[in-house]
Amino acid sequence: MEQEPIALIVGVTGMVGVALAEALKNPTVLGGPWQVYGVSRHPLPSWFPSSYLDKHIILDTLNKENTHKTLAPLSSCITHVFWLAISVNESEELNISYNSTMLSNVLDTLTSGSPNSKLKHVTLQTGTQQYMGPIHDLALSVQLVPHEAPFREDYPRLNFPNFYHALEDIVASYPKYFTYSIHRASIIIGASSRSYYNSLLSLSIYALICKYENYPFRYPGNKFSWEHFWDMSDARLLAEQQIWASVTNKAKNQAFNCTNGDVFTWKMLWRVLCDVFDVEFVPFDENEKFHFVNFMKDKGQVWDKIVEENGLYKTKMEEVTCFPAVDVVLKLEIQHVCSMNKSREFGFHGYANTLASIEPWVERLRQMKILPK
Repeated sequence: MEQEPIALIVGVTGMVGVALAEALKNPTVLGGPWQVYGVSRHPLPSWFPSSYLDKHIILDTLNKENTHKTLAPLSSCITHVFWLAISVNESEELNISYNSTMLSNVLDTLTSGSPNSKLKHVTLQTGTQQYMGPIHDLALSVQLVPHEAPFREDYPRLNFPNFYHALEDIVASYPKYFTYSIHRASIIIGASSRSYYNSLLSLSIYALICKYENYPFRYPGNKFSWEHFWDMSDARLLAEQQIWASVTNKAKNQAFNCTNGDVFTWKMLWRVLCDVFDVEFVPFDENEKFHFVNFMKDKGQVWDKIVEENGLYKTKMEEVTCFPAVDVVLKLEIQHVCSMNKSREFGFHGYANTLASIEPWVERLRQMKILPK
């Protein structure tokens, strides 16, 4: 009798971690029923449903000794690793060092007990910097020439340091132990207070502060991004694709884009945000200089008031937003769109309606008491 699959979600409290834990506990999930173990650096927040996990592990995977001590006893039962963890640093060289160390520590531990290791498959979540290069490394970003959109999985690697490349090379270096799949996300939308690149939560807090202080809710990007096509990745869709790849033989040792399958302009999405938060739509004016990061820099106390007055889950604006990253992305002058053809050709047909998904995700953040009702 085949062993019941046991998933280890590393980064379980992030947007996709929450969605993945929820999906794996669905009675009709592929490959199920699953046992679900979740790893995070800190205790579970109050908004995280305990029913999603059979076991929660507090662990800093940068610490090799602790990782081995904590995970070695589980190497005889973990069958699947879902790698969602990320360490974000000021340079891409540091990103490579930290993220490679984290992943290697976990995989070395889970395979060190071979032949008793039960690990069958590892999913690795990366993103569209695969096609653009390290856009958040200020020293490198000025030199980048991204691939042409729509981004395709068979594009060659750009000749720049990229921690995604390092992680892909690590998972591919264990052929005797397990198969793997790579999942390249666009801008992820979901519900968590524990994701570093959380554009929806950042823009929601920006909208709420504008409303509270009676500021205009201005678009912080450029005319190009306002008018040209973009795509996003719904956290539930990412979870669905990763589960599919982890139990589908044809998908083994492959890289897949994972986006909603539609496109939008920021002008369209801005109208949706205005409706959701009941703020006035302000047309983009390229002649009006607006320094988004500077504008938000001193708004932490306003957010503290909103949290206090609405009895929200305690968050600090600086810890749950990524305004500099949003600023960089919305000033890109490229069409940020991925091809989903390969994924469909391999048999994954999941999709999401981007504009229609914004309000439900905001509502989920309200139910979690991260945002006010």
